[in-house]
Amino acid sequence: MLDPLAALTDAFTGFLFGKVESTRLPVRTSTGQAQAVYLPTAAPGLGDSGVIIGREVYSGKGYIYDPFQLYGQQLPAPHWLVLGESGNGKSALEKTYVLRQLRFRDRQVVVLDAQGEDGVGEWNLIAKALGITPIRLDPMAALNGGIKLNPLDPAIAATGQLALLRTIIEVAMGRALDERSGFALKVAHAYVTENTTERQPILTDIVERLRHPMPDSAEAMNVDVDDVRAWGLDVALVLDRLVDGDLRGMFDGPTTNGIDLDAPLIVFDLSHIDRNSIAMPILMAIVGVWLEHTWIRPDRVKRVFLVEEAWHIINSPFVAQLFQRLLKFGRRLGLSFVAVVHHLSDVVDGAAAKEAAAILKMASTRTIYAQKADEARATGLVLGLPRWAVEIIPTLTPGIAVWDVNGNVQVVKHLITESERPLVFTDSAMTQSSVDHTAQVEAEAVADAAAAAEVSLAKQLADDAVA
Repeated sequence: MLDPLAALTDAFTGFLFGKVESTRLPVRTSTGQAQAVYLPTAAPGLGDSGVIIGREVYSGKGYIYDPFQLYGQQLPAPHWLVLGESGNGKSALEKTYVLRQLRFRDRQVVVLDAQGEDGVGEWNLIAKALGITPIRLDPMAALNGGIKLNPLDPAIAATGQLALLRTIIEVAMGRALDERSGFALKVAHAYVTENTTERQPILTDIVERLRHPMPDSAEAMNVDVDDVRAWGLDVALVLDRLVDGDLRGMFDGPTTNGIDLDAPLIVFDLSHIDRNSIAMPILMAIVGVWLEHTWIRPDRVKRVFLVEEAWHIINSPFVAQLFQRLLKFGRRLGLSFVAVVHHLSDVVDGAAAKEAAAILKMASTRTIYAQKADEARATGLVLGLPRWAVEIIPTLTPGIAVWDVNGNVQVVKHLITESERPLVFTDSAMTQSSVDHTAQVEAEAVADAAAAAEVSLAKQLADDAVA
């Protein structure tokens, strides 16, 4: 109860200003209506400079990502890991990302295309649209004048050649070289590189010298030459597979002339190689080291190196060590490494767990498409994803992924334009009818015939003009 003075004050105030309510009556409403009271909020984006990926699902904002723009500010490293089961949009994301990167003048991309359809790699459509011929590595074609890559190419430094030879042998043998075998390989390589001057040294030269080591190499270590021959026997047998075995033709000759390393897009078509054979990691190691010494240069060009089926690299300790060095070296020269794998368990539970962890640590960007619940939990644990992101990964629909850019986690819907759709479409074997396929083949044949007729006519006109 108010005291007399307070009551008198309230009465006088009410007389002058009218009755004043000192309390607010409660308002009853629903959460659906009350949410309009609060302004919408969303996590900050990655800026407005770079490649458009799509749209953030929760805020509706455009999502823009570019490792070269973000490096040094929001990204400690420009490397990127893409995860997810088949059919959820990884391939479409890779291809549109590359097409959009190539719209910048200072960008260059190399793709290791390990998947194929209709006898060609799945990047064949994009290469064709850009007027580029893929570098198809095929043992059968190599025997008939096809593409060759020489592990002993003079463009590769001697130390790089020896490291590459060791990697090839260790991958094929499934174990590290012992000291004696390593010595036999080293002296054979040194002799070949020092004494082959009129042409490119080739693997046949190494195999021959392993079988017939020079006495000088034995005397240097005060051992018998027969011992050096015995130490190098296993090494010679492994390299002989590249010279005269199932992998012959691709690496046992000088590097093919005419490979355009200045093209905006370079596609190595590996689709003719059995993805489950030992050939695939060997092939990726050779291509990776060859590119390190011939393609990456300090010319301020921003380069993207995209590897499909990258578990072949990360799951082999010896190949992973080579690529780990490439990633560290590439950061100083503007290289962004993009590794595409289906499951993280493919790499973290393999023989190269330590090397895989190091490469994953350098990948500051992670994109995760739909996975099963148990795989999503394992992925979230390894990558340190927030709980809410782990819980929604199994529910994601094709084209939608969780993006983790150095701790900035968003759910992003990838958008594909109508002009890009025909180029990123890679499941025609499942969706195209035989009638459609026949019509497509006939249309391509007609187009090829028309082009040939135009060339013939132009030649005839030129001959007439000369006459």
